[in-house]
Amino acid sequence: MSEIFSAEILARSQFAFTIAFHIVFPAFSIGLASYLAVLEGLWLKTGKDVYLVCFKYWRKIFAVAFGMGVVSGLVMSYQFGTNWSVFSDKTGPILGPLMGYEVLSAFFLEAGFLGIMLFGMNTVGKRLHYFATLMVAFGTLFSAFWILSVNSWMQTPAGYAINDAGQFIVSSWWQAIFNPSFPYRLVHMVLAAYLTTAFVVGGVASYHLLKNSKSESARLMFSMAMWMAALVAPIQILAGDFHGLNTLEHQPQKIAAMEGHFETTKGAPLILFGLPNEDEERVDYAVKIPKLGSLILTHEAEGEVKGLDAFGENERPPVAIVFFAFRIMLGIGFLMLGLGIWSLIARARKNLFESRAMYYASLLMGPSGFIAVLAGWIVTEVGRQPYTVYGLLRTSESLSPIAAPAVATSLAIFAAGYFIVFGTGVLYLLRLMRKNPDDMQRMDRRQPLRAAGTTPIAAYKNDDLNRGEAK
Repeated sequence: MSEIFSAEILARSQFAFTIAFHIVFPAFSIGLASYLAVLEGLWLKTGKDVYLVCFKYWRKIFAVAFGMGVVSGLVMSYQFGTNWSVFSDKTGPILGPLMGYEVLSAFFLEAGFLGIMLFGMNTVGKRLHYFATLMVAFGTLFSAFWILSVNSWMQTPAGYAINDAGQFIVSSWWQAIFNPSFPYRLVHMVLAAYLTTAFVVGGVASYHLLKNSKSESARLMFSMAMWMAALVAPIQILAGDFHGLNTLEHQPQKIAAMEGHFETTKGAPLILFGLPNEDEERVDYAVKIPKLGSLILTHEAEGEVKGLDAFGENERPPVAIVFFAFRIMLGIGFLMLGLGIWSLIARARKNLFESRAMYYASLLMGPSGFIAVLAGWIVTEVGRQPYTVYGLLRTSESLSPIAAPAVATSLAIFAAGYFIVFGTGVLYLLRLMRKNPDDMQRMDRRQPLRAAGTTPIAAYKNDDLNRGEAK
């Protein structure tokens, strides 16, 4: 019991808790910023007001989500000094500059143009406003570039040396930034962000279509979301396979835990499901497909797959957590693919907007991207254990000299504060999403009365930010 409430476990739990709250907002805002750029670009190209209506609808949601992501990210950084000071000291010469580059380039780019995107449509002109939207979208992607470089270096460290003080220092910035796992992780995460946004947009559109199947803006959002699901989900599955092969090369223990392989085996099966039994080193009640595990991982039916028995007990990650989180992520990925294929069939039959069953399915899948992202990060971070810098710096050696009660107190404060602040924020986002884009201008009491004969969409077109909350 004392091990469960040790300072290390509590510090890891606190970091897991805060990053779980934080990661969902960047995953959403990365995809949503690109979606806004597409919507505004289509409006400028076609002149159709429906694109502008959808742009302004999601712009307000983006502003709230972006702000919540910034706040939750700032809180996380303090833990490096309080709970993980040894890790900060040893990795600071490499990770410190990389995090600084993210702030000086990506974050300043986002923040600098965000104000123009939110408030400047009727002030700076269409072209400059669209440029600002593009810069915000690029900034979110550039931010992901630096953050994924930092995390990937911790997974597959490269381009480093160790000085006399035991600190990691840079021997090659190029190798440190573009470390062996970085390209795979970046592609996998960006695609995950796009799918997360697509299914949120699809879920919101489905909610409104179930109320009014003729809603022009909801139809547009649903159609675009289903195109994204149909096109990106298979690409994401392929990218995940390449990522898995890269992980097999550099972190074989993680793959063994993900697949549930306790013994090194030739012609290893693919374990679809089961209950990992770490004490007996087997998977109970396993549902298997013979030889498919070797075929996927080695591209040979009789290929050898390393099991956890190839590594010392103090080198293995927790199996059950990684095993189940991987299956949650993978299962959701195939559900996304299934909905995308369903939408293609409906589109080919010209009844995309006639299937209430598809609307309900899309509504249920609305939060699926967030769940998949969280499951994927659990696989990534728990699967790296027992290291913070894989193979070089153990988690137990990265901890600050801090007592368990102090960490437990801060964890409790974080939990209470996060649930109150971010719980309120999420409820507000849901309230925004419940509003029908076609009706928002008419419902907004803070906007001036429009001229006689002006349509709601035309009035919405002339609105700059639509700041007022619909009552």
